[in-house]
Amino acid sequence: MDYRSALFHTKEIFDTAATEQLFLTAVRENCRFQYEHCEPYRRILDSQNFHWDSLQSSEDLSRLPFLPTLLFKKHALFSLPRRKIALIATSTGTKGQFSQIGFDFGGLWCGLQMSLRVAAWRKLLSPTPCHYLVMGYRPHHSNRTAVTKTAFGATMFAPALSRTYALTYRNGAYSVDLDGILRAVERHSRSRFPVRFMGFPSYAYFLLRLMEERGIRVQLPKGSLLMMGGGWKQFSAEQVDKTILYDLARRQLGLPEDHIIEFFGAVEHPVLYCDCKNHHFHVPAYSRVIIRDVHTLEPVKMGTVGLVNLITPMVRATPILSVMTDDLGVLHEGRECGCGIDSPYLELVGRIGLKDIKTCAAGAAEFLSQIADGR
Repeated sequence: MDYRSALFHTKEIFDTAATEQLFLTAVRENCRFQYEHCEPYRRILDSQNFHWDSLQSSEDLSRLPFLPTLLFKKHALFSLPRRKIALIATSTGTKGQFSQIGFDFGGLWCGLQMSLRVAAWRKLLSPTPCHYLVMGYRPHHSNRTAVTKTAFGATMFAPALSRTYALTYRNGAYSVDLDGILRAVERHSRSRFPVRFMGFPSYAYFLLRLMEERGIRVQLPKGSLLMMGGGWKQFSAEQVDKTILYDLARRQLGLPEDHIIEFFGAVEHPVLYCDCKNHHFHVPAYSRVIIRDVHTLEPVKMGTVGLVNLITPMVRATPILSVMTDDLGVLHEGRECGCGIDSPYLELVGRIGLKDIKTCAAGAAEFLSQIADGR
């Protein structure tokens, strides 16, 4: 039986309790596959004296060796030959470093089922055509970033009348064209069809500030949405509280808060997190989250800030079964949200800079890098 497929066929997106044993079995299945097909991963597990059969309960997931996302920026790890990899996606990259993550056909199929279920739950699937304003990269054959593919995929939730991009490709490089987006906003505000924004919240914020500075206010057509994902990346210094962004969207675009939707994910953890009506990222059945102490990397209790460790058996082509991000987060009990979803929810509170603090995670990345190299 393919336990991964069974897990991603789960119709109740947030039923983590009922899928606990299925999730654990799928993780065990994936761990064995990675061990048998990826030599660097096998060396890492052997160095930690870890065997997949030791995954017998949900508590055992915290003992599954994690790979820091930093490791993937230094090494291209694959568990399948290139000819059997359906797609290789990359992170947006910082300082010239980016992750390369391979996707097998089964993993892509699981991702498609997941995305459609999440979109249906959030009522994003619609037969009504709309205009898309993508606050991100225009697709180009040289661009393999996952965030570009994801943003384009989101323009399939409803038929696209047009797509206008904030980042356009000219003369071998991307450049920002907020004025072009602004012209499209004014033009489409007079249309009878909805407008859907999709992409980086940073560029959405810059656009809204530009409109505010120029005294431009519009009322977007009924059914318009502001969908954001991909984080603030290189604009972390300019990041503002989401309530400020929501207020700007209300004033400049006429969009109420319940027409604003946020996504969270990473190329190293391609599970689609979508916020609930209270704008919280509940953990879906396809994933599990462990928050770890910044210094000891031991799991911490609910409500405690720490490094975000993400687990999913979705992909087999690359060993991203358990990854440690550089995100700081807090895991809360689902009942604290008030939206009716019982699954715990993840609150992201920032990112940790390896220059600012030397953590065990950074040391682990270096140690595992040496193991991957066979040193």
